[in-house]
Amino acid sequence: MSSSAQRTATPADWLEGARPHTWANAFAPVLAGSGAAAYAGHFNLGRALLAMVVAWALIVGVNYANDYSDGIRGTDDDRSGPLRLTGSGIAKPEHVKFAAFGAFGLAGIAGIWLSLLSAPWLILLGILCVAGAWFYTGGKNPYGYRGFGEIAVFIFFGLVAVLGTEYTQSGSLSLVGFGLAVSIGAMSSAVNLTNNLRDIPTDREAGKITLAVKLGDATTRKLYLALLGLPFFVSLLLAAAHPWAAAGILALPFAIAASKPVRQQAQGKALIPVLGFTGRAMLVWSIATSLALALV
Repeated sequence: MSSSAQRTATPADWLEGARPHTWANAFAPVLAGSGAAAYAGHFNLGRALLAMVVAWALIVGVNYANDYSDGIRGTDDDRSGPLRLTGSGIAKPEHVKFAAFGAFGLAGIAGIWLSLLSAPWLILLGILCVAGAWFYTGGKNPYGYRGFGEIAVFIFFGLVAVLGTEYTQSGSLSLVGFGLAVSIGAMSSAVNLTNNLRDIPTDREAGKITLAVKLGDATTRKLYLALLGLPFFVSLLLAAAHPWAAAGILALPFAIAASKPVRQQAQGKALIPVLGFTGRAMLVWSIATSLALALV
């Protein structure tokens, strides 16, 4: 255990444990789903804000849950990423677990409220989302340790988050919404993939078989670039019918900057900034595309 175990976690440490650089994965899908709803003429600010609370609380819960589960397994004993609360010993595992379920509880309250305003059966989908968040690294057989993390991110923070946001406002789904969901899911998966690319050596040693560990360094980098580039292809497809939708291309410089360390074969800590930069690219893409669709 590191020397950081000699001190107690500060509010700044808890904020870092919530991993703000990943919050774009929560905000972007809600913006995209709201853009699809606005395009259909059904934007609802109140429901959009509730969806934002659900998505944000879920990702904070996921981050604390991962911190807890990886920490008690010893996966974080030797890592190149940011300081972890549990693995470093600066916070008690039960406190980190409590923080995770506190965030899940907030997501549940906002989700139930949103479901009752739109479609009560969405409560069941919300329960599935919380279960998916916990069992990513929690439980006896976490699927994140079996190479399914990126698939889960694509589904929950892409398809479910975007289309769920659209549905709660419009009462229906659209091809435009699906295109946005696939795009956000791809970029969210790219964020997760970058994190696992950085940790390939330590994850392999700890027995955490992520998709990056399975694919290897070179193929993981290629997959990251493909996922990052997919939304811009979707922008061109949308622009064929709605020229304003090409506004998503404005995010391309951010994506190019984000991918630079990956393209230049950076390793370890040098890959840490890629997570935040990729999130910003996703956020810019979702804002530009959503505003364009709302103005069509």
